[in-house]
Amino acid sequence: MPRTAETASYRFNHTMIRVKDPKASLHFYCDILGMDLIDEHNAGDFTLYFLGYQHQKVEKRGEREALLELTWNHGTENQEGQVYVNGNEQEKQGFGHTCIAVDDLQTAVKRFDSMGVKFKKRPEDGKMRHIAFIYDPDMYWVEIIETGTGGTAK
Repeated sequence: MPRTAETASYRFNHTMIRVKDPKASLHFYCDILGMDLIDEHNAGDFTLYFLGYQHQKVEKRGEREALLELTWNHGTENQEGQVYVNGNEQEKQGFGHTCIAVDDLQTAVKRFDSMGVKFKKRPEDGKMRHIAFIYDPDMYWVEIIETGTGGTAK
């Protein structure tokens, strides 16, 4: 269906996930996946981190698209074990994963290996050999696809 006049200006801005340890999560998303910290907001008992890629030439966070919001509830970093569920490995599934497109999947996999990233699924595993899934520090799945494949088989 075509967009209506009422929704013509709508855009997907961000999705939020909760994180246990912001240092580990920021390292993963910024240093390993190459995102930039676009904005940070400390609200007293929680802090929000907005991450994204600087492909858009937009100044205001509200005008950007496809941001990842990490929400850190202060004190969770001191809790033992996994604090949040990832939506995939529980009896009642919900949230599935985020996805990052890379220029060359095999090069990215080698880089992730060299950085000690934990894999859920490597490209050579299973039937879908054109994608990988890695875990972030909170065990959320991040799908890795090669630019241009759109996640479909080559």
